[in-house]
Amino acid sequence: MAKILLIEDDLTFSHMLKVFLQKHNHEIISAENIKKARQLVAQNHTDLLLLDYRLPDGTALDLLDWLNEAGHTFPVIIMTSFNDVRTAVKAIRLGAFDYITKPVNPDELNMLIDTALGTKKDGKKIVNTPQQYIKGNSPYSEKLHSYIDIVAPTDMSVLVQGESGTGKEYVARTIHQQSKRADKPFVAIDCGALSKELAASELFGHVKGAFTGAIGDKKGVFEYAEGGTLFLDEVGNLNYDVQVKLLRALQEKVIQPVGSNKQTKVNVRLVTATNDDLVNSVSSGGFRQDLYHRINEFKIQLSPLRMLGDDIEIFINHFIGQANAELGRRVKNISASAKQVLNRYDWPGNLRELKNVIKRMVLLSTDDTAGKETLPEEMVFAVENDLVNNDSDLKAQNEINEKSLIQKTLLQVKNNKSKAAKLLNIDRKTLYMKIERYGLDK
Repeated sequence: MAKILLIEDDLTFSHMLKVFLQKHNHEIISAENIKKARQLVAQNHTDLLLLDYRLPDGTALDLLDWLNEAGHTFPVIIMTSFNDVRTAVKAIRLGAFDYITKPVNPDELNMLIDTALGTKKDGKKIVNTPQQYIKGNSPYSEKLHSYIDIVAPTDMSVLVQGESGTGKEYVARTIHQQSKRADKPFVAIDCGALSKELAASELFGHVKGAFTGAIGDKKGVFEYAEGGTLFLDEVGNLNYDVQVKLLRALQEKVIQPVGSNKQTKVNVRLVTATNDDLVNSVSSGGFRQDLYHRINEFKIQLSPLRMLGDDIEIFINHFIGQANAELGRRVKNISASAKQVLNRYDWPGNLRELKNVIKRMVLLSTDDTAGKETLPEEMVFAVENDLVNNDSDLKAQNEINEKSLIQKTLLQVKNNKSKAAKLLNIDRKTLYMKIERYGLDK
């Protein structure tokens, strides 16, 4: 049985969720605003927090900020309307486990809760089991894997940059698995989930009595990763003091636990990740320039899912296989109408969102083909009504401009695809994919 804190201001919906979750043997405490939620978190042990995005006295982001400051690390699931999906992705960057859109599908919610409760509560994972990073066929994918192949056997520090959900941790794991350290630990930690007060302790450890609550000695992730690879996700969230200590650990290959005068030698290969541009953080003084250069011996830039073209088919098939294995289903195909929606959607949550959507489709399918009816209704509505093309969204606006340029070029060359591809500086396969995506073949 898990203790779940439910924060929802719609009392009717809150009651329905409470009854549903209790039937699945969870203990539920509830609140209707952020103020009450803070009180309950302080007073009760909580295994999971189920949180509505919009509340009377703030948003989920406000509560997540407070949870991070207070050092709470239990999983948080955001419930949101489709219009707030992009903001929900920001919540994941702040440490939320995942999000689910309203109206909430009970089976989908139950599956998400079970997955969240199966994760480590401290945000730290020690992984020795190989996990494959799926390789696409696009020129981008070929370039990405050539970079991984080149840098993996070295001990260079690697910075992986990309939007939330693009697979930064999978890239880090692949680098580890192809390195000379593959038989040693791979330790991953989300710096965005660390409170400012405890970040140094999590990284470097502490000794008994170092601060209030330090009732014994504790090892940090550097020691857990000894001989292997340490992956620091959202490294830009580390405060300045911890950045200083991290730089010293990398340069001198020694760490000093909080409250100790003793130094410990470490042998760790560092891979870091960020969804922000650290160059801007360096310019603004939020991130040390010397540390940036130290962790950026080799940079890998990940493209968002919406830019991967036909590779989405490969990821869809892979996630179908995963979902079948997890759920005991035998889905083999996706209907043409459902696939059209998947190809037109702009995926603000990238691979993470695609994986969740495919898992939902497999869960709701009654035969071996997942149909359009298994897709989230709000996704279908958005695609069919072109709500994904929001003029205030820079990425969406770039795609509108791209569509216009392709149209003009095709007219200029009288629909000669080879000439158009050459003028646009793309290959014919990519051009055909974009023509289909933007409906220019009609």
